[in-house]
Amino acid sequence: MFDIPLSALEVAMVQTGARAADTLRDTAAFAQGLERLGYHRIWYAEHHHSPAIGAFPPVLLTAHAAALTSAIRLGSGGVLAPNHAPLTLAEQFGTLAALHPDRIDLGIGRGPGTFDESIARALRRGAGPTTDAEYENDVSATLSFLVDEVALGPLPEPWLLASSPAGAALAARLGLPVAVAHHIRPDNTQALLERYRAEFTPSRWCERPRVLLCVETVCAETAEEAAWRIGPMDVVKAGLLKGLSEIPFPTPAEAAAHPFTKEERRALAAFRAQQAVGTPEMVIHRLSELIDKTRADELMLTTPVYDLGDRIRSYELIKKYSGATAAS
Repeated sequence: MFDIPLSALEVAMVQTGARAADTLRDTAAFAQGLERLGYHRIWYAEHHHSPAIGAFPPVLLTAHAAALTSAIRLGSGGVLAPNHAPLTLAEQFGTLAALHPDRIDLGIGRGPGTFDESIARALRRGAGPTTDAEYENDVSATLSFLVDEVALGPLPEPWLLASSPAGAALAARLGLPVAVAHHIRPDNTQALLERYRAEFTPSRWCERPRVLLCVETVCAETAEEAAWRIGPMDVVKAGLLKGLSEIPFPTPAEAAAHPFTKEERRALAAFRAQQAVGTPEMVIHRLSELIDKTRADELMLTTPVYDLGDRIRSYELIKKYSGATAAS
């Protein structure tokens, strides 16, 4: 049992045999379902040129979900600063915050959102990778434009996404709450948090260190069912281990028949041991351990499973057994 808010990261997986339009329909139903369950916020991730993940702009998914819900917080997790002009981001999320006061988040990240260098260059109009200084300037400019140029009233709540100590140091320097990508680089989590808390400087955005921890989480009535449901994502991860980025999101049956190598199985097992997959008792125990270890203020769960009903059921079981606080 734990008593901190629960939130969700929506990655918008496109299932094998489905259309992107089907995924968009599911994202709307997902937002409505999690609002009914009392989840605190949903964030939408930015991805490009992947057969497994929809290339849906977070600002558009946020706007659509906000129009279909009434209370849950919504936003980007993250919108990738190098791909967008700072003033554009400020105008987009400032407008959303004015339309939906006290419900909009602006989570900012650094990565390109693609493994394809030609797509990354196209997103950046031919520019190369962003330097540390350029990234910091982009984030700072976005925040300044929100206050000084857009100024429509209520502001979105800014967060900085981080998967490394360097990202945490920037969040600390700017006085921003940090969203920790434990679901991507769990080995970096502890060092990241130590640096963030040690170097944090209060700002108008955040008075004290504030930590959201994102964890890959799949909960089902049995451990076998949870393993079955996470199978498709295991196939995608195994492809990434080989340097293959264009891996479709298979069905659970296709995933169960996938010929994993011994090395892949070891790597997947090591990664899963740092996440939370299994029965309600197993998942709650693991999430409680992570909260105790990281002193997180909020948990964000990402649940990349094939079926929408199974995905919502995972969130329902966790909410039922966790004792998590209601949204505020």
